[in-house]
Amino acid sequence: MSNEILIIKDVSKKYRLGMIGGTTLRDELQRRRAARKGLEDPTKVVNSKAEAHTGEEFYALRDINITVNEGERVGIIGHNGAGKSTLLKLISQITAPSTGSIEMNGRIASMLEVGTGFHPELSGRENIYMNGAILGMTKAEIDSKMEQIIDFSECRQFIDTPVKRYSSGMYVKLAFSVAAHLDSEIMIMDEVLAVGDMAFQNKCLEKMNQVSAKEGRTILYVSHNMNTIRQLCERCIVLSHGQVVFDGDVEEAINLYLGRKHNFEKEIIVTDEIRELSAPNVPVITRIDMNNSTGIMAFGNNMKFQIDVENRSNKHYDFLLRIIMKSASGNVVTMSSTHNTIGLEGRQKSSYSLEMDTGNVVPGKYTFTFVLYEVGSMNVDNNLDVLRDIAEITIKADADFNHGMPWNSRWWGNVTNGDLEVSEC
Repeated sequence: MSNEILIIKDVSKKYRLGMIGGTTLRDELQRRRAARKGLEDPTKVVNSKAEAHTGEEFYALRDINITVNEGERVGIIGHNGAGKSTLLKLISQITAPSTGSIEMNGRIASMLEVGTGFHPELSGRENIYMNGAILGMTKAEIDSKMEQIIDFSECRQFIDTPVKRYSSGMYVKLAFSVAAHLDSEIMIMDEVLAVGDMAFQNKCLEKMNQVSAKEGRTILYVSHNMNTIRQLCERCIVLSHGQVVFDGDVEEAINLYLGRKHNFEKEIIVTDEIRELSAPNVPVITRIDMNNSTGIMAFGNNMKFQIDVENRSNKHYDFLLRIIMKSASGNVVTMSSTHNTIGLEGRQKSSYSLEMDTGNVVPGKYTFTFVLYEVGSMNVDNNLDVLRDIAEITIKADADFNHGMPWNSRWWGNVTNGDLEVSEC
């Protein structure tokens, strides 16, 4: 992907705050005459302290520089008012930038809000022709795709009905179908899929993946649903107060947006201060090596650790190890324990290599809790050492992650109690 299809260079968008252009020419002339003489604004409401016009300027976007290559799927996230919709309106040429330039090498199909580009008095079919004409397509080209558009939209029964009688969900279905099937090099989506039902959202995301992979279309996607950002996008831009604060890996962008800090440590030296239990005369974990230099692991791989254990007592201990994996929200995703006890003589130290089955854990950020325990009377576990949430890892998906899987199994892992594969170093 080396062909640049969108180049945004030093773009800013400035607005003036206040009631701009809300009066007649006569009022404007009176206001200016009064201002020159140092008099009060004659158009101001009586007993009102507010000024009818203010000269204050507001930058919705400031010094934006973004380059998007052909076929990329780019997510744009940020808090409300960060400038996401303004940026998409500039790219869609609905409004012009105050400064800077935007270069595009292709046609744009955009959905910035429900009903964008539709005339309420026209039928669904007539709006399809109108949207195609706006994109520069001939009637013959639109006719060749008409049946595909209608089938995908699930609105065949109402296709000859004026769209003003459509529900918001029907609007979205037809609008997305038009944008996805008509010939355009760039698709722009701004949170509109949230209006549709879950099955249609899934259908749309699969369609966008398809047109990007097979047709090489570029997708700019704005959403507050981080799961859909993960599923669709291969790159993510974070906007904050009109500026780009991050442009890169999707998981890193989401963590920044959600206010999470990356605290990965490859090697963790365990001190008594971070133990949940700190009994003086029991085996304890003294060091954990994550066997990972970056903190990012590809989806489908198992997690490997090297753990050092020291027996602080004078007697022989038989113990087991358990590793619990939790999602960023604190829910247990999976946990595994050693099947057989591990023996360690008094005052001895040993190192163990462990492999944990994480092949079915979906992409995201996870923490690990380590428990060293023994089985007491009545087969009740007796914890000897607990290290809660002291290590973390980020699992990253490739472009084909969970392709074709049903929606309800895309983003939820399964709790399993598999055995830890352990060997002494």
